[in-house]
Amino acid sequence: MITTRLGKTGLEVSRVGIGGIPIQRPSEDEAIEIIHRALDLGINFIDTARGYRTSESLIGKALAALAGRRDQVIVATKGWGDRATTLECIEESLKQLNTGYIDLYQFHGINTFEYYEQILGPGGGMEGAQAALQAGKVRHIGFSSHSLDVALKAVASDCFETVQVPFNLVCKEAADQLVPLAREHDVGFIAMKPFAGGMLQDANLAIRYLLQFDNVVPDPGIEKVEEIVSIVNGGDWTLSPQEQQKIEAIRSEVGTRFCRRCEYCMPCPEGVLIAPLMNQHVLWKLWPTEQILAWGYVTDAIKSAGNCIECGECEEKCPYQLPIREMMAENVALYERMAAEHVA
Repeated sequence: MITTRLGKTGLEVSRVGIGGIPIQRPSEDEAIEIIHRALDLGINFIDTARGYRTSESLIGKALAALAGRRDQVIVATKGWGDRATTLECIEESLKQLNTGYIDLYQFHGINTFEYYEQILGPGGGMEGAQAALQAGKVRHIGFSSHSLDVALKAVASDCFETVQVPFNLVCKEAADQLVPLAREHDVGFIAMKPFAGGMLQDANLAIRYLLQFDNVVPDPGIEKVEEIVSIVNGGDWTLSPQEQQKIEAIRSEVGTRFCRRCEYCMPCPEGVLIAPLMNQHVLWKLWPTEQILAWGYVTDAIKSAGNCIECGECEEKCPYQLPIREMMAENVALYERMAAEHVA
């Protein structure tokens, strides 16, 4: 596995990293084996978050078993909040990850301009991250976002060393402006959701598409050793004309009927948690069933669906003209079906 420089961080990361959500699905022993196997095959970049439940602790146990190889691993995690909350997140991440430092600390989900200003404002999260940086607990600072407009502003600000946004062969909006802007500002670019939240079944093709962009580091979620082997042994990264045609066919098949999580539909005047409702079908492919059924993020969204008065305001605000009301109803029905099957 070759490496690439992750922007102005100067970190030499493997051309492909691994994301930390699906690592929760296998057993603890299997999760540790997956991480160790990835390292043995040359993948040295692991990305997780405080919000990923047991992900940090599983990665931490794998790191603890490395016996002196910590410096061979580049660990990224994410947190949120004002100065005090950011410092609390960092301390908890250090504890869960069994490490004395975090290679890359990212502000999780800067999806609105309001939150962006809060992070950079007086008493904001950036003050906490900078304090941790000075103390040696954090080595580099970046952010993740689901809003292309916010990400463009944040990258241009030169306040962050890395950016992480959804980017894949169907969610390709970042390719036109954000990828070249990140290169211009020497901001490391991490592509989250390279498989479009499970919509893309040809993992090899999905990764190779992203590797056409020389400054982009995909971090696919991994839950099986064989998935790592498949990615590492992907062969020539050049896409043939036939593969280009296949990509266009996939785009046509998937279409445009999926939520990009821009959250322009929010807030709902009736209190419906639209964005979480729109994306619940993806969660069932990533998380254990029992966790989803007990997760307040999910259950609160399902309950809020009952507040919908079918006004259609959300659909008027959606830049992708999605049938939001119809899609929310589909996800509620999916939740009810999965809950009934789990009880049975």
